[in-house]
Parts: sequence; structure tokens; C-alpha cells
Amino acid sequence: MFFLRHFCSSFFIFVNCILLSLASQADTVDPQLYIQKHAQAFHIWVSDFKKQALSKGIPQTTLDAAFKDITLDPQVIRLDNTQPEFSRPVWEYLAGATAQGQVNIGKKNLNEQQAVLTKIAQSYQVDPEIIVAIWGMESGYGANTGKSNVFRSLATLAYEGRRANFWKQELMAALSIVQAGDRKVTDLTGSWAGAMGQTQFMPSTFLRFAVDFDGDGKRNIWTSKADALASTANYLKHYGWKYQIPWGMEVKLPANFNYQLADGIQQKTVAQWKALGVRGFITIDSKLDQEIATLFVPAGHKGAAFLLLDNFRVIMRYNNSTAYALAISLLADQFKGKANVQSSWPTEDRPLSRSERVEMQEILNGLGYNAGSTDGIIGINTRQAIQAFQIDYSLIPDSYASITLLDALRAATKAAITQ
Repeated sequence: MFFLRHFCSSFFIFVNCILLSLASQADTVDPQLYIQKHAQAFHIWVSDFKKQALSKGIPQTTLDAAFKDITLDPQVIRLDNTQPEFSRPVWEYLAGATAQGQVNIGKKNLNEQQAVLTKIAQSYQVDPEIIVAIWGMESGYGANTGKSNVFRSLATLAYEGRRANFWKQELMAALSIVQAGDRKVTDLTGSWAGAMGQTQFMPSTFLRFAVDFDGDGKRNIWTSKADALASTANYLKHYGWKYQIPWGMEVKLPANFNYQLADGIQQKTVAQWKALGVRGFITIDSKLDQEIATLFVPAGHKGAAFLLLDNFRVIMRYNNSTAYALAISLLADQFKGKANVQSSWPTEDRPLSRSERVEMQEILNGLGYNAGSTDGIIGINTRQAIQAFQIDYSLIPDSYASITLLDALRAATKAAITQ
């Protein structure tokens, strides 16, 4: 029965909201007090880790250099425990990433690196525009590669315990980079979370995909543009980049389109999408008809729609964010003279706060829709839960998290409690 499947008690939501509040309070720990409290325990942790590294063949001299006078990093603790209350709407993010000034800088760098990019394209069969767009997004074309001590950052993250195994593996990989002779301990710098170089590789990614393209005997993604750009191409090639095939395109949907199909998951050939009335703003090349594509509406039925091909999914291997992958894709297109997004966006919609996104997930879970973790991140589980709710309540099933949807969820909760 519908009511029984979706019943949510007010007590369930009340208890979970209290737990979330307590968790939020725990996250706002003072970094300096944290460091003072954990200094001795961190020293013991480093000692234990060094023993593990020795057993894996890392020499004592490398360990002594990497961990000399190392302490917990307060900036890493602060950033790791801080989640912004508000996130930028997708249209604002894309507008900033693809502004004309960004396009102009990217074109300038494309021209300046044309010779090496041509060689990279010949070697790896990856389009130069995509490589340069990633370069620009990740470090502003090498202007900001990060100045944090990678060993200190990774040791701090590994000690804290959240995803400890992941950070320990990255820390071990960083030691291997030094041991291989690619970088000195004192020169191994990066972001607060350990991403390194002009295209921001994690240490394990560096070990797998970094290349010495300039032929100087070192894989140097920090100061060698050739190495950084070729390493990125090597990464994209490994995950299946299709040379001179588009990432996708912005499309127009017919009236009364079934938005259950626009979940970014269901796959059809481009020809099949065309048969459903999906059209490009310019005619979609028939050579793409057998390419597999998904349809995605990041801001719901009132915003732009995109047909996403395999190369888009390769970009998401670099950064698992649809907004990031769209920004890279659109920026690369503009380098080639193509238009930016032509559809309108629902700019009248205010972004949901993190607490509102958490509330939305809590209500969805309480009503029997599996939104996954109540972390305020609108990922695939939450989007699927939203769509299931929209279908049951005769709303347009576009999976879009909006204040209108949250109000509908609140109303559904009240109705379930009063029945």
C-alpha cells in the first residue's frame, strides 16, 4: 500500500536531525587545540607508518628526509572538516569557468604550446583543447600548483582516520616518487589534499600516468609544461578517450518529453535519441549516430539539456563532478570557436543550503526513497530518489533538487504523519 511504503514518523526525522547537529558540531573542531591534543599520538603514528614503509622497501634516508620535524597541518584539518553551507548553482559555476577572459587565456596558451601539443596529440590521440582546458581549470595554466608539503598534508589526512587507507596509500606513493628520483623531498609540493603539479595528479596517479615527455630523465609535472600536458593526455588515453569525437553537445528537447530518460544514466545511441525528438542547436553529425550517449539536465526541465558521449565520462574519471566535466567540455569547445550554453537557466532558483540538502536527503530516506548518505551532496543516489518521489507525486521527474521540491517533500511528510 502506498501509504505504508512511504510512511515516515516525525520521531525518525527528529532523532536524525539531532544526530546530524551533533556531527556538525564535532566537525567544527579548533585546529590548534586538535594539534596540541594529538601531537604525541601523531608522533607515534608517524613512527608506525615509517616501519610499514621500511618493510615495503623505502630506505630509511628517504623516510628521515620526508618526515623530518613533521607535524599535523592545521590548514589541512580546517579544510578537511569544513563544508560550505552554500554551493554555487551550476550556471554560475559554468559562467565563471567559461567566461570570455578564461577563453582568451586558454587560446593564448594553446597557441604558445602548439608545437608540443601537436606532438602529444600524435603520441596519445587526445585532443589538445581538452588537455589545455584541464590545465587551465586545475592550476590556471601552471600559475597555482599549490605550496603545501605533500608529506605533511597526506600524513595529516591519514592520521585523522577518515578514508585512512586511501591517504596512507597516497603517502606511500609520494615516498615512491622520491625514491624513483623524479622529485626531491623538499620539492614535493601540492594542494592541501596532496594533488600535485600543473594538472594536479595525486601521487598514485603520478606513478601510473606521469611521463617524461621532454626527455630530461624526470617526470616533472611541476615545472615542465610538456611533461604535465603529456601526462594528462596519457591519463585520458588510458581511460578510453576517443580522438576527434566530441564530448557531447547541448540539445533541445521536444514538448512533453519524458524526463525519466534524462537521468544521465540511461544509455541509447545518438540515433535513438534523435528518434525521440532530441535535436542539437546545430545539426548533429550523422557520423555520431552509433555513439552511446546519456541525456542530462543539471538544472532540471527549466535549464539546459546535454547529450553526453563516452568522452564526457572519461573527463569525469579526472574529476567525478558533472559540473566540472561540463566546464572542461564547454571551455574546450569555445577554444574551437563553438558557442557557449544557449539555453536559459532557472536563475530565479536560489541554491539550497547544505542543511537544506541534508534535510532533503533525510526526508527522502524517511519516506522510503533511498537517497544514500545524508551528506548534503546531491549525487546519483539522491537524484534517483528525487526522481522516484517526483514520479509518485506526479511531478516532472527531472531529478532536480530545488526549494520547490523540498517544499513538496515537507508537505508529503506532514501528510504522512497526519494520516
